[in-house]
Amino acid sequence: MIQKDILRFCMEKGVLIDQEVLKILNDSEDIESVKLVIEKIKSYTNQRIINKSVFEDKILADKFFSGLPQNQTLKKLKIIFGLSIEISNESAGINEIEPSPFSDSHVRAQSLFTYPKKIEVSSFTNYFRARFLEIKGILQEKRELDNLISINKLSNVRQAFSIIGMVYDKRITKNKNMILEVEDLTGKIKVLINQNKPELYAKAEDISLDSVIGFKGFGSREIFFANDFFFPDAFLSERKNSPADESVVFISDVHVGSMHFLEKNLLQFIDYLNMKTPEAEEAKKIKYLFVVGDLVAGVGAYPNQERELAIPVLEEQYKKAAELFRMIRKDIKIVVIPGNHDCVRLMEPQPPLDEKFAGDLYKLSNVIHASNPSYITIGEKENFPGFNILLYHGFSYPYYANNVPSLMTRGESLIPSKIMTYLLKNRHLTPTHSTFIQHYPSEFDPMTIRKIPDIFVSGHTHKGSVDYYKNILLISTTCWEELMPYQEKMGFQSDYCKVPMFNLKTRKFKVLDFYDGDKAESKTSYGMVQ
Repeated sequence: MIQKDILRFCMEKGVLIDQEVLKILNDSEDIESVKLVIEKIKSYTNQRIINKSVFEDKILADKFFSGLPQNQTLKKLKIIFGLSIEISNESAGINEIEPSPFSDSHVRAQSLFTYPKKIEVSSFTNYFRARFLEIKGILQEKRELDNLISINKLSNVRQAFSIIGMVYDKRITKNKNMILEVEDLTGKIKVLINQNKPELYAKAEDISLDSVIGFKGFGSREIFFANDFFFPDAFLSERKNSPADESVVFISDVHVGSMHFLEKNLLQFIDYLNMKTPEAEEAKKIKYLFVVGDLVAGVGAYPNQERELAIPVLEEQYKKAAELFRMIRKDIKIVVIPGNHDCVRLMEPQPPLDEKFAGDLYKLSNVIHASNPSYITIGEKENFPGFNILLYHGFSYPYYANNVPSLMTRGESLIPSKIMTYLLKNRHLTPTHSTFIQHYPSEFDPMTIRKIPDIFVSGHTHKGSVDYYKNILLISTTCWEELMPYQEKMGFQSDYCKVPMFNLKTRKFKVLDFYDGDKAESKTSYGMVQ
């Protein structure tokens, strides 16, 4: 506890500090670094009271840390105050895995989970503040948002301006206009979307609660009339090509342990990887296999699941999975993340598979374990940065498919790449905080899409889908489990045993099909993408 030392130092410098900032600085447990920051704040602002508002001007706030030694404490404070998106291993609990030595095909895995701590109401407050400040920084780069102003600076005089805020509430008036209640760190304001602007209104129907959005229009402190609004959005300026002729394949929702598990089909896939089929030359190029969650069926994942388990013990399910993956040739690196059926917490982000249950998988030298979500870099060579891949199992997807008008299927087949596009626009994997999607309130928001990936991959929906969004390749994987009665009741339409394959040099996309069942398959959204 350094709280007394901080207060004593503030008294000596003639400044006051509010409770929220005091708690953040106290948690750093590094009094010397804290003193340096306090002195900088005083010298640049001349304010007698230090509160979170002094960090709102990012250009000014960056000066509080400039010229100081960049130790772990200062890096952590910059992240908390929304001044940096750099995530250090110590400050964020990130699991950074170095390339394994057995192959010249490098893999770097950045797991975005935080170590457990006591959760309080203030944990959620700080979590949402961190998310707001980070995405606000992205939106501030948009030229369209001119004359940006904080909500508490608005006057009674009607004028043109722009604001950035988090959507707190959304409703339709009796006149069929849309009213959004939007807040920043300084206050709230009502934003009106007029029904007489059909294009803008239709666009606004897709706004999710808790999204951070930039609004442009006019009004006063009483109400703001939006002429346009902007998502933070994501894009790549170009598509990469690796100098090495190698390929990557993706699977998910294997559900080992289910009595509906398509083991025979998975073994056919393993034979293909091991070059035991006529396509040996094609398979030889595969250097990476990604398993994007739900490796096993789990236990108690849904009501009465025990009736449909061939292997009723969780540890035995992972032993069986390890037995299967042990068959794969060792020069293929296998990256595994958890899903909602696996042996970790349901709250996101999820840590890597628990070694207590999945110990046999940890014994496989070519298996790399990462969190859900995580960033993985593959194919890094001299003078080539590699491909940055964002992995997210996709547990939030049904929520958006059922609540965002443009994503609602209305009886048609679900296309996951549309949901993935929507989340990229929001720069967040789970923008809405709800009872369905549980967030772990860490000091930074790991569900924010900080780095723009070259490839964004998900599972969970059991539906195959591929598309490009602003040069970002979107891939949704299929499953290896026949449709169960519970899933039929929930309206699932599954695709089976189709494996997307992507060549890093040619960017050629191909779907390997290992399904030979008698059931009629629903149409996938896999196809040739340009």
